[in-house]
Amino acid sequence: MSAVPGALRRAWDQPLWLLWVAPLIWATNITLGRAVAASFPPVSLTLLRWLIAGAVLAPFIWPRVVAQWPLLRRHWLLICASGAFGMAGYSALAYIALHSTTAASVAFINSTLPLMVPIVMLFIGREAIAPQALAGICVSFCGVLWIMSHGDPARLAHLSFAGGELLTLAAVAMYAVYSVLVRRKPRELDLLVFLFGCIVAGVAVLLPFTAFELAGGARIPTDARSIATVLYIGVVISLFGYLMWNHTVVALGPGISGASYHLLSVFTPLVAYLWLGEKLAGYHYAGIALILAGVFIAARPKR
Repeated sequence: MSAVPGALRRAWDQPLWLLWVAPLIWATNITLGRAVAASFPPVSLTLLRWLIAGAVLAPFIWPRVVAQWPLLRRHWLLICASGAFGMAGYSALAYIALHSTTAASVAFINSTLPLMVPIVMLFIGREAIAPQALAGICVSFCGVLWIMSHGDPARLAHLSFAGGELLTLAAVAMYAVYSVLVRRKPRELDLLVFLFGCIVAGVAVLLPFTAFELAGGARIPTDARSIATVLYIGVVISLFGYLMWNHTVVALGPGISGASYHLLSVFTPLVAYLWLGEKLAGYHYAGIALILAGVFIAARPKR
């Protein structure tokens, strides 16, 4: 059994091998979000997922939170902004979008994240992106466009980004800001403590919006399926997924990590096929090949 923690430690110390983990986890999130869109109010779902994630994380790291409280206070603005953009804004807008947009559309539009990250880096992070990472992003985005056009580039001129698609773009823009902010986390601040602080900040932002949603007549379902869904989203997606993402962003930078976000367009159709029986078309395979090639280019170690 001791070999298992050793294997996990080796994987943790080589973040290039973890680039695929967060996109795979979030592919299940998109599918679940679409599945419960008709029965679960989106802002309430967002609040519950982070309340559960924070409650699960707190007992394990509370001594570290107390010990690093001066650091948390010193960097409160960074933590509040990260929680507002990454936990509250992105998650809530994505769930709202899934009420009027398919899971596949949300996944494909999410793949524009690597194109938004360099823009945010320019205005906020003031950090140039490596040419190799930029080349990988461009190749991957060609795969995304091929999928969105169903293999017919002429269809791109007729795409509509109204409604859910526009909300998804706004959500992705918020997550691009979050990805750059995570990179600015002080080295001495524990990653889990930082994540916990962001969760608390996100919950604080979500509370008034949730109250407004419930006051408008929304009701939180309490059946077994809904409870299981919230628990999975709170623990696996919100806690483990964000931990993997934060680790790769801090270790590799938002450029390379952002390129791996294209894998969301690979995993979501596969999850939808296994879960819902949806079949992939030929253009999906061509697009997936380009996406994987772009991730390989961006993440390939330099000689």
